[in-house]
Amino acid sequence: MKQVVLLGDGMSDHPLPQFDNRTPLQIANTPNMDRIAHMGIGGSTINAPEHLPVGSDICNLSVLGYRLDSGYTGRSPIEAAAMGVELSDNDVAFRCNLVTLTEDGSVMKDFSAGHIDSAEAADIIAFLKHQLDGPSFTFHAGVSYRHLLVWHDGIDTLQTTPPHDISDKKIAPHLPFGDGSQVLQELMNRSQEILKYAPVNQARRAQGKPEVSSIWLWGQGRRPSFQSFYDLYGKSGAIITAVDLMRGVAKCIGFKMIEVEGATGWIDTNYRGKAQACIDVLPEVDLVYLHVESPDEAGHAGRADYKIQAIEDFDAQVVGPVLEHLDSAYPEAYRIVTLPDHPTPIAVRTHTRDRVPFAMAGAGIKADSCTRYNETLLEDGSVHLNDSTHLMKMLLGQDLSC
Repeated sequence: MKQVVLLGDGMSDHPLPQFDNRTPLQIANTPNMDRIAHMGIGGSTINAPEHLPVGSDICNLSVLGYRLDSGYTGRSPIEAAAMGVELSDNDVAFRCNLVTLTEDGSVMKDFSAGHIDSAEAADIIAFLKHQLDGPSFTFHAGVSYRHLLVWHDGIDTLQTTPPHDISDKKIAPHLPFGDGSQVLQELMNRSQEILKYAPVNQARRAQGKPEVSSIWLWGQGRRPSFQSFYDLYGKSGAIITAVDLMRGVAKCIGFKMIEVEGATGWIDTNYRGKAQACIDVLPEVDLVYLHVESPDEAGHAGRADYKIQAIEDFDAQVVGPVLEHLDSAYPEAYRIVTLPDHPTPIAVRTHTRDRVPFAMAGAGIKADSCTRYNETLLEDGSVHLNDSTHLMKMLLGQDLSC
C-alpha cells in the first residue's frame, strides 16, 4: 500500500467580491483534485491547534499526524536542521528574512524583497556575515529571502512577528518585544545601515528591482526533538519541497528529503519535476508528502491571479501525473489526499485559523456524494475533523471510525 499527500500550501481562501464571492479554488480549473473528491470522500479539518500560532511548520506537522504537545520549539530550529546547522543547548535560531521597507523604513513594503533569487540572497548574507558575524551571532544562507541567524547564548522568550503578517503595515508595533528584544532591534537597525552599501543592492537599484533594505528576525526557538514518523506510525516516508522549513521537517521526523532542480517556492517552480520525484521515490517508501509553496506565496502577495495560476498548475502538473501513475502502478493499493495546511486569504495576505477542505480517495474508501474539490466541502463534505491527526490515521487506514 502506498500513501501520498499532495499539499498546496495556503491554497484555500475566502470568497472574493471580484469573483462574485467565489474563491480562487472555485474559480480555478482543477479536474484532477475534483476527481479525487469524486472517487472518494470530501471533508474538512483544522490543522492549527488553538495553543499554537498558525504557521506552515505547525500545520504541516499536524497534517503529518503530530500533536505537537512536546518536541516543538519554534519554526527556525526546524529550518536550521534542514540547513545542517547544529544547534547547541544554548543556541537560539531565528528566521532571518531579507525584506524591503519603505524609503523611510517605517512600513513593510515586501517581506520577500521581490522574491530575490537565492544567488543574490547568498551574496547579501555573505555581506552581512562579513559585517555582523561574531561571538554572539552567526548568519547562514538559505533559499530566496529565507535565511537563518543563530544567537549564541541567546534568549528565546521574546515575542516576534512574521513579516508576511504585516505587509503594507507600520513595523514599529511589530518589532521584537520582551527580554532580549533590544539586542535584536539593534541588529536589525545595523543591517539597514550596512545594506545601503551592499553591491547586490546597488545592482538591483540600477535594474529597478526592490532592494534588500533590512533583515527581519522571527520564528525563534531552540533545538527541537521529535519522535520519528516510523516510530509513531510504523511507516517510512519522503518529503518533496522547495523550502527549508519542510526540509527540516523531513530531517526531524526521519523522512527522506528529495531535492528537485528548479523548485523555487514561487509560481515559477518546477511542478513537473516534483511530480516525477514523487513517482520515482514511491517504490522506496510507504508515504510521499509532496509540498507546493506557490499558492501560499501568492496569497501573501495579495495576487488572486497568481493564486489561481498556482492552483491550476498544481492540479495539472502535480496532481494529474501522480494520480495517473498511482492508478497505473498501484491499482487498488494506494490512498491519496489533497489539501492545504491552512488558508492564506488574498484579502488578509496572511494565514488564518480556518478549516481547510480535503479530498481523499483510494483503497477501501467508499465514495460519498462530493464531486468538486473546493471550500464547499467545509459544509457539504461527509467528514469533519477537529483533530488533524485523524487525517493521517485515515490515510494510513489506522482510523476506520472516521
